[in-house]
Amino acid sequence: MKQRKQWMFAAIFFCGISHQVWAQGPNGSGTYYQAADGKKGAELKTALCKVIYNREEGGSRDVAYKALWTHFRTTDARPNGKVWDMYSNKREMTFGDDQDTGSGNQEGQFYNREHSMPNSWFGGKVMPMYTDLFHMYPTDKVVNNKRSNFPFGETKGEKYKSANDFSKLGVCTVEGYSGTVFEPNDEYKGDFARTYFYMVTCYEEKLPDWYNNYSDSRPTLDGNTYPGLNDWQLKMLMRWAKQDPVSEKEVNRNNAVYEIQRNRNPFIDYPGLEDYIWGEKQNEAFSYQSVPTAIQSGDKTVDKPAVIYSPDGKRLAKKRRGVNIIRRKDGKVVKTL
Repeated sequence: MKQRKQWMFAAIFFCGISHQVWAQGPNGSGTYYQAADGKKGAELKTALCKVIYNREEGGSRDVAYKALWTHFRTTDARPNGKVWDMYSNKREMTFGDDQDTGSGNQEGQFYNREHSMPNSWFGGKVMPMYTDLFHMYPTDKVVNNKRSNFPFGETKGEKYKSANDFSKLGVCTVEGYSGTVFEPNDEYKGDFARTYFYMVTCYEEKLPDWYNNYSDSRPTLDGNTYPGLNDWQLKMLMRWAKQDPVSEKEVNRNNAVYEIQRNRNPFIDYPGLEDYIWGEKQNEAFSYQSVPTAIQSGDKTVDKPAVIYSPDGKRLAKKRRGVNIIRRKDGKVVKTL
């Protein structure tokens, strides 16, 4: 009898160990998000803040900012090794050779370091936001300058359109705001939505300060730790995230940034996570072990149909006969006729 009890205890013990071994998050994240398990809505947002806020800053502000040039070669390289610019499709630029040197005034000449959430919204050269790779991207210098510190939005582009109408600047057409906005191309709107979800989650305790002290942030932020985003902005970004789902590009970038900063963007690891915080699933408990159906853990393939774009970056409902298109699936680009 004693021997039987010992056997049963051992079986339960090893079962528990086995459960712990297999309780893993997606994309190799392991137990990284375990502290957020079972949380809902605003409580989930705060729990995730505590998980992702701590990161390796890479030294002093100036050292870390300079290092971005090198980090981009890992985080933002296209399959052919060129710079993956999400603001312009004028030309593919080469790392180093086309790095901003302080000169040039034509689109397609140079790329620089873009704060997709402008640094004027949080006081300028303030760490750790100033060098956080999750909102830093290599972008065309001219288009970046046109974007300035305007919020993201949707517009007809009365004030500016980049080559092939890829990005636009003009009066906002989204209900709830009528100021000037910058509209990125459709194929990257989800990327920027998940970037902003990360920023207002990671830095939620700083949001009231940003809103109260830096007026440029007010069209986007609401001055609170939750929701964090103004109603019009939140609704738009939620829509963008659904219309442009997580891609392999984002998954690979998330993993690359993790190797540098040692923190992650949960909105990439868990496609649709925003619904648990701000959307229709606010009353459902988050489970960090839930591997998203949109992305398979391990090989990082995207379980979604190909998205088709015309050469100027416009989304197409279907393939157009006799016209060169760009067919995107799992982040890969194939030109066909």
